[in-house]
This record gives sequence, C-alpha cells and structure tokens, in this order.
Amino acid sequence: MNTRVHHFPQTTEFDRKARHAMASKIFDDLREMSIDGPGVSRATYGPGETTAMKYCADMAQSEGLSSYYDDAANLVIEFPGKEPHEPVLICGSHLDSVPQGGNFDGAAGVVAGLIALIRMKREGVVPPRTIRVMALRGEESAWFGQCYLGSGALFGNLTKDDLERTHRSTGRSLESYMAEAGAKTDTILAGDKLIDASSVAAYIELHIEQGPVMVARDMPVAVVTGLRGNIRHQKIVCQGDAGHAGAVPRWLRHDAVFATADLLHRFDSHWAALQERGMDLVVTTGMLTTNADDHAMSRIPGECQFCLEIRSQSIDTLEAFYQLVRTEADSVARERGVQFEFDERSLASPAVMDDRWIKHLLECCEKNGLEAEPIPSGAGHDAAVFANAGVPSAMIFVRNENGSHNPNESMEVEDFMYGVDVLHTALLEPPL
Repeated sequence: MNTRVHHFPQTTEFDRKARHAMASKIFDDLREMSIDGPGVSRATYGPGETTAMKYCADMAQSEGLSSYYDDAANLVIEFPGKEPHEPVLICGSHLDSVPQGGNFDGAAGVVAGLIALIRMKREGVVPPRTIRVMALRGEESAWFGQCYLGSGALFGNLTKDDLERTHRSTGRSLESYMAEAGAKTDTILAGDKLIDASSVAAYIELHIEQGPVMVARDMPVAVVTGLRGNIRHQKIVCQGDAGHAGAVPRWLRHDAVFATADLLHRFDSHWAALQERGMDLVVTTGMLTTNADDHAMSRIPGECQFCLEIRSQSIDTLEAFYQLVRTEADSVARERGVQFEFDERSLASPAVMDDRWIKHLLECCEKNGLEAEPIPSGAGHDAAVFANAGVPSAMIFVRNENGSHNPNESMEVEDFMYGVDVLHTALLEPPL
C-alpha cells in the first residue's frame, strides 16, 4: 500500500519504533482476549468490553497514569496539564464491537489516546490542558438496539425506555447490565448530566474510516467534517395470514414476505429518486427473517420480521424519508391485507465538526509530514453526541481496507501511527 508521507522526525525517549511495537502488542492482546470465530465480540456493557477496559486501565497505571470509571461506567485515563482548573481536552472512542466484528473499530481511538499520553509521560512533557482518554461504553447499537449509550448517559440523553431495552441474546435489560458494570442508573434514569459541557474544551476522536474513500485516494490520515445521523427500528414485524402454499390463490393471500418485499422495494425506489436530487441518504435492512418455529417450504408465511436503518447528514432528509416509510407501510398494509408493527424508533442526530479544530487537525497533519484532506463520515460516532451537546468536536480518520463491522478490517499499524502522531501534536498545541 503506497503512502503519501514526507519525512517523519524521530523522537529519542519513546521513539517511533517503540510506539509502533506497543500499538501492535495492544491490538494483538485485545484481539486475543475477545476472539469469537473469525472476528471479535466485545458486547456492550458485557464481559468483552469490560475486560478490554480493564486491560487499558492496567496499562495506563503501569505507565504512571491515573484511571477511574465515571458514573456511566466509562473508563477515564487522565493526565494533568499545566492549567488543571481550565476545561479539559478529551480524546478516545469505544471498545465494544458488533458480534464477530473487526478489532480496530473503536479500539483504535482508545489506543491512540493511550499511546499519546504514554509518550508525554515518558518524555516528561506536560500538556497545556488536562487530557482525558475515554473508553466510552456502548457505541454500537448491535446489542441493545441503541447506540451512543456511554456518551449519551454523560449528557442526560438516555430515557427510561432506553434503559428498558433488552439484550439481543439474553433478554436482560440495559439497566441491569449498566448497574452490574457499576453505572449509577438512578442518576442516569433521572436524566441528570454526568458531565458539564462547559468543562470540556474539545473532544477529539481517532477512528478507522469504515468506507473505501481513503484507500482510493491513497491517504493514510484524513480529517472529518461531519457525521451522518440515523433513524432506526430494531424490529418491524409484518403480520399476515399463514396458509397452504398450493391451496390459496394470489388474490386471497395475505403473504407477509411478499408484503415486506413490496415495502422494501418502495423504500429503494424513493432512495434512488432522492439521491438523483443530490440528497445525502443511505437505507439498510440488515436483518430479515420469517419465524423459524413455523416457516416451511409449503407454507405461506404469516409473519416476517426485519430491521430498518436510515442515515443522512441532514436531519430534514432523515425525517422526510421516515415519513415516506410510514406512509408506504400503511399503503402496503391496505393493499395486501397485512399489518406492520413498528417497535420504538431511535434517533441519533447528525453532527458537524468544529471548523477551528478541523483547520487545526489539518495543520497538525502538515506538521507531521502528511498530506491530508477533509472528508465526511458516513458512519456515526460518539463525537456526534459531544458535538450536539455543545462541545467543540473533531475526528481523525485512519485508512482501513475491507470496510468495517466485519472480521476483515485491515488497518495498517503504520497508518495508525501517523494518526497517533497527529493526535499527539493536536493535544500538545490545542487552539484554545
């Protein structure tokens, strides 16, 4: 893989080779402790996520850095700065993964912050502001049908309905998992903020790119301009009537699968039309199934279940498309004699990154001999929660092949180290 990189200056106390070796070992250790078939599984508020957090906390403490868990059970690694009473800088990401996912999604941001602080500590450098590296709980929606749980809890965004969401495998509530991990669920249920946005000077998140743009453009590092938000339904059930596959003619059928297929085809047609008009939109149905207890080759399916995710950088586009979703569901239901039952809708708002920090990160790339460009993020990240809470936020993307949310994520550690260097520079020279 070619890289557009100029000469990178070497350090003496904790040189690039040593930092590279440390990063490789951390990623190898994280993978080993959470391997699950071809990928890794670090379930939200589960043993895999907790074990990964403890590993990072232990490493921080072995390097003389302090660590603790906040009231949402997020891990915080802290390094005091020259101005301890001024608003702090926060960097980090998440350590949970989708089931059998990749090892770098989320973890790269936590590891980057950790290595940046270890470098400062070993080199005797004191940053201008106190820096906190945060491993935020529950960024992935795969386990409870809701994303940004750890960061959302910080700003009082979680509702009673959110905490009543059940785990995809065990059926236990999110509240029970959070309490087990040490979170103060009473405070979270009350909607109290666990952090004051004014106490945070900025939030910077390093993350792998989850699409193909940086590979195509031969960029090891990029700076993010904004993040898509999403509207999701974890479960939509189409209820029709079961019947004998050979005995019921088409005009008397209430086939749940054909009704669902009809509805999804209409979604796709609207999506294509809106894209032709230049609107930013992606639509996905990642789970689609009939009832395994009674489906059969010779049976008209009486039930079909699917999920729905809509993403856009525009909240207006999200809401407009969602109205089409509900309108078309009503139309198909009438025409085919079925019913569509929607579970609770979840919304993650789009976010725009801070202009001053975008400019600063691009300058930090240049200082480190990197040619970087600003690009949008098609995926959502915890940075969106901080940005929408009023915290100046920014993101560094690191090149990654083969997409994300799959075992084939392929981030080169050398590319990662370029991102760490940019983060390190940005934290030591913040535009405050």
